[in-house]
Amino acid sequence: MNREEDPIAAAIGTIISRGALAGVATLVWRDGKVVQAAGVGWQDMEAKRPMQRDTLFRIASMTKPITSAAALMLFQEGRFALNDPITRWAPEFSDMRVLRSPDAPLDQTDPAERPITFADLLTHQSGLTYGPFHSGPLARAYDEALGGDIDSVVPPDDWIARLAALPLIDQPGTTFHYGHSTDLLGLLIARMEDAPLGDVLKRRVFDPLGMKDTGFTVPIEKRSRRAGLYGFDEAGHLIARLTGPGGSTLPERPEDMAFVSGGQGLWSTLDDYLAFARLFLGAGAVDGVRLLRPETFALMHSNRLTESQRATAELGGLPIFAAGHGFGMGVAVVLEPEKAELTLCGGGVGAVGWPGGFGGWWQADPNDNSVLILLAHNIVEMDQFAQGIGFGIYEAIAEFQALASALLQ
Repeated sequence: MNREEDPIAAAIGTIISRGALAGVATLVWRDGKVVQAAGVGWQDMEAKRPMQRDTLFRIASMTKPITSAAALMLFQEGRFALNDPITRWAPEFSDMRVLRSPDAPLDQTDPAERPITFADLLTHQSGLTYGPFHSGPLARAYDEALGGDIDSVVPPDDWIARLAALPLIDQPGTTFHYGHSTDLLGLLIARMEDAPLGDVLKRRVFDPLGMKDTGFTVPIEKRSRRAGLYGFDEAGHLIARLTGPGGSTLPERPEDMAFVSGGQGLWSTLDDYLAFARLFLGAGAVDGVRLLRPETFALMHSNRLTESQRATAELGGLPIFAAGHGFGMGVAVVLEPEKAELTLCGGGVGAVGWPGGFGGWWQADPNDNSVLILLAHNIVEMDQFAQGIGFGIYEAIAEFQALASALLQ
């Protein structure tokens, strides 16, 4: 399908032309074939370098399903049980305290009623959070203790100790709180394997699936393929940026930086992420390469939240699973397609996905054996979202999902 005949490229091109986004890459796959793929707009606006199918993007929280899958590979090898306390591998968390309210002073706490488990980390029920989601003392403490959410100068062991010294936002196992659970999980994987998380993911996930362009850093020879970071000024006009929201990333990650974010830190491409997403169509296997046994995979892609937990789950202060979706281990799961919020993922019952805060989005739907992926850099601060700035990405996702579904009919 050439650009002139591609309704997805045309629709997204309209959004880009009015300055709502710099560039977008899209891919639609079904039954072994790429039905649509396009780069629209600019990979680098200043250099007039057009978006390409192989452009590299920071995929932000699209990292979380990959780290979760790697953890479940260790689980199925008997390295830990889901209900095991994490204290075997992180004794720093042996004496946790819980804030009496989210914005309470840090000394107003109660003892944790039970230890954090691996299941808690995999389902964001650990009581850990993200500092920017709050305005009280805990937000400042997270920022001061942990550094940048993705590019942190704090070494991994120190990062774990500093996180453990902060109070939890809620009792472990009670409520879904989106946050650093997957970052901690990734660092525990590294401890178990006695190797950096990036090396573990490469050996266990990237190399077996042929994901040659995915990693926590981009090699020098590939940097010309990176998409520039673009956000918005106070008036909502598109601008180039050097860093991620809230200082989460540095302009260039130092080669010797040890900390990696298993929750947000990966770079990837359309085709690499397709290889991973296809695990959800093959019950944990892709083209004969099995990473997860079917029974392990079932844990990942089935809802793990109670009705009460779905009803109270929030993301940035907004309800997230109250209707349409549940949450498995690292991915949202469609339960009621007619109510499913497309910004998480669409599709039929059992379809999965988990978007990235920098503009990436995907869904894998076993009902029609399809994968949809959209990648963009839409770097927006939380206070800008509150002002309605940066919403063009959601329009692009809605157009993409609707037009891709039409292509697949």
